[in-house]
Amino acid sequence: MSISIRRDDTTGTRHTLKIRNHEIPVDASPEGGGSDGGPTPHDLYDASLAACKALTVLIYARRKGIPVEDIEVVVDRDDSEERKGVYRLKSGLRLSGNLTETQRDELLRVAGKCPVHKLMTEVKTEIETGWAD
Repeated sequence: MSISIRRDDTTGTRHTLKIRNHEIPVDASPEGGGSDGGPTPHDLYDASLAACKALTVLIYARRKGIPVEDIEVVVDRDDSEERKGVYRLKSGLRLSGNLTETQRDELLRVAGKCPVHKLMTEVKTEIETGWAD
């Protein structure tokens, strides 16, 4: 699968990210020299964790017959030490539905095992940068 991004000529720094049939605006924050015309790359990184946790919990709950009605995942970023090599994300789940404490605990454990969480914490990522074909 390929993901592409191109500059959107309508604004100074905004770009359009294309993933399969989806288009997502991306921009830098005003503090970063952008016009806030979309989420920043850091926002998308953090959002991928939130989305993965929400989808993982929902799919697991459906498979196990756990009565989850709604899921909200909140991710808070602490990038104060990013330049020192530490990037902290704190995720919190809000679940609604007729859930027992045992079910809630089970779903919290499942959220901690989502694929993006594992990718961010356990997998060595190798990135090659070159000219596109």
